[in-house]
Amino acid sequence: MTPQAFIFMGRYGAGKGTQALLLEALLARLDSSHSVFRLETGAEFRKLIEGTGYTARLAKKVVDSGELTPAFMPIYIWGKLFFERYDGGHAIFDGTPRKLDEAKVLGSLFPFYGLEKPWLIYLDVDHEESKRRLTIRHAEHGRKDDHPDAVERRKAAYAADIEPTIAWYRDNPGYRFLDIDGERPIQDIHADIVKRLGLA
Repeated sequence: MTPQAFIFMGRYGAGKGTQALLLEALLARLDSSHSVFRLETGAEFRKLIEGTGYTARLAKKVVDSGELTPAFMPIYIWGKLFFERYDGGHAIFDGTPRKLDEAKVLGSLFPFYGLEKPWLIYLDVDHEESKRRLTIRHAEHGRKDDHPDAVERRKAAYAADIEPTIAWYRDNPGYRFLDIDGERPIQDIHADIVKRLGLA
C-alpha cells in the first residue's frame, strides 16, 4: 500500500480526534509494512500552554479565549514534529490546518515527501451540535476553551478562518475531498470514511 496523507477538518467537537484514531488503527492493521504518523496539533498546543515562558503565556490567553492562534505557531509545531518523527509512512493530520495561509504552507509538504493527492476528510457538524458536544466536554474536563463564552467566539473564528480553508480544499484538484456527515454514531461515520477511502 502506497503511503497516503489524510487531513481531518471540521468544527470544534466534530469528532476529528476520534476518527483520526480509528483510521490510524485501521491503517496499522491493513499495512504492516508502513508506519502511521498521526499529528494532533491540539494536544501539542495544550503541552505548549502548560509552560511558563512568555510565548506559552501569550498562547494560553489566545486558546482560553476561543480564538485561533497566529498561523506561525501551528506551522512551527507541526513542522518541527514532522521533521523529527515522520519516517515515510502514512500521515494523519488531526485538526491541522485551520487558517488558509497555514493550509497553503502545509500543501508544500506533500510533494516533498511524495504524498500525492492527500485526502481531506471534512466532518460536517452544525454549530448547535458542536456546542452541545463541547458543553458536555466542558462539564467533564473543565477545559477553558470549551466554556460557553469561548464556544461562541469559536463559532465566529470558524466562520472567519476555517470555512474559507474548507472551501479552498473543496475546490482544489490537488486534494481528494470527502464530505462526511458527522452527526451520526461514531462507528457509522468510521465505516463511511473507510468505504469512501477504498479501504473496506
